[in-house]
Amino acid sequence: MSKIVFFSIPAHGHTNPTLPVVSELVNRGHDVWYYSFMEFREKIERCGAKFIPCDEFLPSISQQELERKVGKDFAALIEMIADTTLALEKQVSTELREFKPDCVVSDSLALWGKLLAQKFQIPYICSTTSFAFNQYTAKLMKPSAKEIWRTIIGMGRINKKMKMLRAHGFAVKSFISVIQNDNETDTIVFTSKEFQPLSETFSDRYAFVGPSIRKSSHVLKDTTSRKFIYISLGTVLNQHNDFYQNCMKAFADSSYEVLMSVGENTNISSLGRTPDNFTIRHTVDQVAVLQKTDVFITHGGMNSVNESLYYGVPMVLYPFHSEQRLVADRVVELGAGIKLKGYKMRHLTKAVADVLTDPLYQKNVEKLAKSIQHAGGAGEAANVIMAKAAKHESVVE
Repeated sequence: MSKIVFFSIPAHGHTNPTLPVVSELVNRGHDVWYYSFMEFREKIERCGAKFIPCDEFLPSISQQELERKVGKDFAALIEMIADTTLALEKQVSTELREFKPDCVVSDSLALWGKLLAQKFQIPYICSTTSFAFNQYTAKLMKPSAKEIWRTIIGMGRINKKMKMLRAHGFAVKSFISVIQNDNETDTIVFTSKEFQPLSETFSDRYAFVGPSIRKSSHVLKDTTSRKFIYISLGTVLNQHNDFYQNCMKAFADSSYEVLMSVGENTNISSLGRTPDNFTIRHTVDQVAVLQKTDVFITHGGMNSVNESLYYGVPMVLYPFHSEQRLVADRVVELGAGIKLKGYKMRHLTKAVADVLTDPLYQKNVEKLAKSIQHAGGAGEAANVIMAKAAKHESVVE
C-alpha cells in the first residue's frame, strides 16, 4: 500500500477532475490524504480519502475573487500562493513527517504542495487541469493590456514574496521556477495530447490522460426532434444578466429547445419572462445534459470544454480571461467551435446557425472526442501516480 497526498485550491474546476483519480487509488487499496477546503469535504470523503481542511490558512477570498486572480491578476495570485505556503508550513510539515507519503500530487496552482514536497524531498507530481504550460505555450497566452499592467506594477510585491519563501527554507530561484514546470517534472494533464497546443514541446514526463469524466446518475431523454442548445458560463463568474437576456431574445420561440444554467447567485426572475422553448435552472447535471446537446454555448472553462469534447458536442465560446481565450482559440483552431465576436443577438444566432449547419464542426469534434475518450482518464492518472510512488517505496526499502 502506498501513501499519497493531494493538494488543491478552493475551486471546482481544479478539484473535480482529481476526485475520480482519488477514488481509483483508494479502490486499489492505497492510503490517500487530501488537503483541501470545507466546501469539498463531502466530495473528498465520499471518495474514501482523509480530508484535511486548509481554510484557516488561505487568505479570506471568495471563489469569484480567486477566479479573478487566477485569470487576471498574476501578482495577486503569487502573493496568495506564497502567503498560503507560509501559513500552512508548520502544521503540514509535522503531518508530512508523520505520514511519510510516497508521493505528493499538487494542483498546478496549489503551489504550496509543490514547495513543501521539494523542501522535504518527497516525490512530486503536478496535476494540471488546464493546458500544460512551458516556455513555448506561455507565448500563446494573450493577456489584456490591463492584465499586463497589473503584472508589471506587481513585480515588487512578487519579488518580496520570493525573498520570504527563501527565508523559510524554500529553494525558489524566481517566481517563474515556482509556477512553471520543466520537462523533468512529472505532470498529469487532464486533456488529450491532440487537444494540447504544441504538445510536441513536452517530454514524456507529461502524461496527457484526458478528462476524468464523472459518471452521471442519469441521462436526459430526447423529448423533441428540435435541436438542443445548452448555455452555461460555469460555476464561478456566471452572473451576467445581459448575456443571458440576449440569449433569451436571440432564441425565443425559435426552432431550438434551450436549457440555460445561470448559477446559484443569479435571480432567475430578474431575467424577465422565460420563453416557452427555454428551461432556466440555477444548476444542472452538466454531464447528463451534454449527452443530448447539439451545441454548447460556454465560457470556455477547461472542464466544460473537455466534457463537451468528450461527448462530441461542438461549441460557441464566450471566454472571459486569457486562459479561457487560449482554450477557446484551440477549439476554433481545431474546427470544433466558434468564438463569439460579441454577445449581441446577431452574434449568437449566427454562431449557433453556423455550427449546426456546417457538418465539419461535428466531424472535427467527433475526432477530438475519440482522442479524449481513449486517453486513459482517471485510471491512467492513477497508474502514473502509483509508478512514481513505487519508485520511492523501493528506494526507502
